[in-house]
Amino acid sequence: MSKQLSLGKISVSNPKVWVVIGVTVAGIVILAETRRRRLRARKVEREDLGAFIERFELLPFPQPLPPAARHLLSGLTFAVKDIFDVKDCVTGFGNPDWKRTHEAAGKTAVVVTALLKNGATCVGKTVMDEFAFGITGENVHYGTPTNPRMPSHIPGGSSSGSAVAVAAGFVDFALGTDTIGCVRTPASFCGILGCRPSHGVVATIGVLPNSQSLDTIGWFARDPSILHRVGHILLQLNQVEPRRTRCFIIADDLFQLSKVPKQKSIQVITRVTENLSGYQPPRHVNFGQYVAANVPSLRGFREESMTLQDGISTLKALSSVMFLLQRYEFKTNHGEWVKAVKPRLASDVADHVNAAVDATHENVKTLYKVRTEMRAALRSLLKDDGILVVPTVADPPMKLNSKKGLSAEFHDRAFALLSIASMSGCCQVTIPFGKHDGCPISVSFLAFHGADKFLLDTVLDTYSSLQEQVSLVSHSSPVPDTNGHMDASELLKEKGNAAFKGRQWNKAVSYYSEAIKLSEINATYYCNRAAAYLELGCFREAEEDCSKAISLDKKNVKAYLRRGTARESLVLYKDALQDFKHALVLEPQNKVANQAEKRLRKMIS
Repeated sequence: MSKQLSLGKISVSNPKVWVVIGVTVAGIVILAETRRRRLRARKVEREDLGAFIERFELLPFPQPLPPAARHLLSGLTFAVKDIFDVKDCVTGFGNPDWKRTHEAAGKTAVVVTALLKNGATCVGKTVMDEFAFGITGENVHYGTPTNPRMPSHIPGGSSSGSAVAVAAGFVDFALGTDTIGCVRTPASFCGILGCRPSHGVVATIGVLPNSQSLDTIGWFARDPSILHRVGHILLQLNQVEPRRTRCFIIADDLFQLSKVPKQKSIQVITRVTENLSGYQPPRHVNFGQYVAANVPSLRGFREESMTLQDGISTLKALSSVMFLLQRYEFKTNHGEWVKAVKPRLASDVADHVNAAVDATHENVKTLYKVRTEMRAALRSLLKDDGILVVPTVADPPMKLNSKKGLSAEFHDRAFALLSIASMSGCCQVTIPFGKHDGCPISVSFLAFHGADKFLLDTVLDTYSSLQEQVSLVSHSSPVPDTNGHMDASELLKEKGNAAFKGRQWNKAVSYYSEAIKLSEINATYYCNRAAAYLELGCFREAEEDCSKAISLDKKNVKAYLRRGTARESLVLYKDALQDFKHALVLEPQNKVANQAEKRLRKMIS
């Protein structure tokens, strides 16, 4: 018998065995390489924080020969939201089914070409909310970009990838689009500069529309000089313009909606105007009341409420008109495609899309009339030298993968602020203002439609002073209160009561404040001052005073009623409902609390 080595029952002398072994080894090698490449791809994805959906390089046009000046954007890199056409690439619109059913673009978007012509290099496309709906920045298909400032929180959207790419330093600037806050919100949440220009002044050829009456092309930057330079290219601005005086107009009532500390913002703005030439002392306005008086077409959209102040209910109406207009135009643009393809959508996006496709629009002319009246109202308020100062958004970014999603209160407060520029077409720049409670915060400057150079010049002129004052104010210590005698504090309280009865609300606040300095543990003083704050529309201050009064006196019914009123005006419906419920426990027959509880139950349901 011949001796043969064997492996089990298989003879290794058989050539077929070696073929099998070779194929097996090759398969293992290929599998290992595939896994290595996947791991490397995941590493790249982590390195760019999930900001990019596609990487490529579009080189700038050649530089002019000397002695001509170099291009304005030479050496800068940028990225574009996946809503801009790039030749030979399919524009994805944030949705795989859209990408699957559309052809590659035949031309590159006009604005992208303009940036390339002026020396910038494009390095890729960025993630966005599906169809540019929403302000969270989340995308279930491509992943949610990581907010570099708060990795466990949303980056804001819909231009989330572009904002993250800039905030993380991957590019010098990036393009996004802003319909209902899609540049301003992620700029605020990521702590960078964001510009929404005047509606219609930047060419949208080669950009997919969401709602053309609201859509604008915006951009992000970390450096105000880069924000300014990009603006000069996209807006085709003249380099020289006569210098004008400027006047900041602070919307006091809108800061009541926001977690941004009002006094901090006012203090920063005031100090900057004192230190720079050409700036008038800041003025103040109740913006909601101004809109109520100057945009009559909104009256038919306002909800009746016994506690919502006139101005706040007007701004809620403005945002509802904005959504109606967006739905009407989205349906006109893409309704047929949605019905034919039935794309896979995230649940929140599906709600927006279905609401748009199913909507019937009987009052479209009125929607456009509101937009026209809003633009005229802002022009009248701001004139040639005014810059409106508002919080960009009301709340800090929520946590990622929140099961609750956007609460009705978060939604209403945010869009009351964001609808101003969207519905007026005015230009707006978001400016980082440091942090509050560990979260990035920002304010926004708005100028009238067409005043983009004036606004960008103002931001460039004031930015370093603003950041310096933000740092100083953030680290300054509050002035300590003093204690005194009860008799003097009671006298001040009575003076405050008399001023209140005489409808002198500011004077009443001053008297109550002096009384509190003398006696910090008297719940009545805080509760009375809260009543005066409510009359002034200072809801955040009223809420704080009532909370202090309740901490001192758990059975103070007036404090619960007034805090409930303040919270409802701040669109904190659930908290307001709890306050009115507590008042009813203490006083079961209280009519005001009973009516408020019924009303809030309906609103929440």
